[in-house]
Amino acid sequence: MHRLSFLMRRSALGYALLLALPATAVAAGDATLTGDWGGRRSVWAEQGVSVRGDYVSETFGVVDGGYEDTSARYAQQLRVGVDLDMAKLAGWGGGSLHVTINDRRGRSTSADLVGNRFPIQEVYGGQYTRLSEFSYDRSFNQGRTYLKLGFYAMGNQFASHTLLVNFVNAAFCAHPLAFSANSGWYNYPAARWGIEGAQQLTPQLNLHAGWFQVNPNLGFGARDTYAFEPFASGTTGAIFPLEFTWKPATARYPGVYKFGGYYDSSSVPRRGLDTSRSTGRDGAYLLVEQKLFTPGADPGIGLTGFAQYMASDHDSALMTRWYSVGGVYQGIGTRTQDRIALGYVAGRINHRLLDARRAELIDAGVAADSPLVGLSAAEELYELAYSAQITPWLMLRPDLQYIVNPGTYAYTHTRNAVVVGLQAKLTF
Repeated sequence: MHRLSFLMRRSALGYALLLALPATAVAAGDATLTGDWGGRRSVWAEQGVSVRGDYVSETFGVVDGGYEDTSARYAQQLRVGVDLDMAKLAGWGGGSLHVTINDRRGRSTSADLVGNRFPIQEVYGGQYTRLSEFSYDRSFNQGRTYLKLGFYAMGNQFASHTLLVNFVNAAFCAHPLAFSANSGWYNYPAARWGIEGAQQLTPQLNLHAGWFQVNPNLGFGARDTYAFEPFASGTTGAIFPLEFTWKPATARYPGVYKFGGYYDSSSVPRRGLDTSRSTGRDGAYLLVEQKLFTPGADPGIGLTGFAQYMASDHDSALMTRWYSVGGVYQGIGTRTQDRIALGYVAGRINHRLLDARRAELIDAGVAADSPLVGLSAAEELYELAYSAQITPWLMLRPDLQYIVNPGTYAYTHTRNAVVVGLQAKLTF
């Protein structure tokens, strides 16, 4: 308890200091911590070699609820990569080659202290060094046609909801968490072989489709044995995402509307009492991001709202329904780059899994009207985050999360949890 109290006092002090920083802090200094390396970095970029790197730390502790252990956990991610302009380096007609190495370390607040399904720290998952991208992409037809192929995370390309990077919990991690729970859809840093293409049908409408390998041995739960084995065995099928994106033609109130779906050809056990194998997993989704309020001439300032809905098949899905809604306000006083975000998300568990668990309890002698049989139907999350852009290369994010029914996916009655913490993002 003493350690958590110290963490909370330190976070509160840091938060107060953030609000007191001058508004000009964002404009000062270079875009990266390490600068231009005496001009060498700019020279390399002109020659076609762009080097990048960033670091994220997340320290979160439980104030109340969960497993009743009021302590804290720390997790981090270190990422380095290079982007190669193949027109400049090799005389190709265009396109870029991308290579990314990702390293994650630390412990999970969710697993150790709360027991919920939605990871409180987005950088927890696959805590080792791995190859996260080796890909090539290129635009054609004056930018209206796009092609990408290689070994990379499909979640970075499809169903992306970039406004949600203003949160910390992985349930808000740029796309519905139900994708990876229900199918062979894998998010960063878990890479797969794939190919995709996009076509701008009209100035407002885009069509995007792809094919990606499904291989559980390359996922978060796999051993680090496969971290640098892109050709590891274990492929179970392929997943085919399809997505339409519509952007209204307005500068002051921009929006992004995405409607899509996927089909996974893998054969998997059914959920619930009938565990026979089923071939094919599918789902559909709608993502909405819309500017709602612009107080002045700067279109970047103001309130942007978002909403998500996703439905998946009952035969194979862990989460059959997904709901999310919230908003992000940018421009806090004179600090034009600071943002405050508030969101709600719920993931409904497949009722067939609850039916199977209730049957197990009753078979074990538990009375049908016992509270143990009254299992919750959905895990829910409320999150409030403040993003303080201290410099162009440093962002600090104090964060508060309230988790409802954290024991849903473990079939247990766990107390609702209040969690506080701090995320730091540094670009070098």
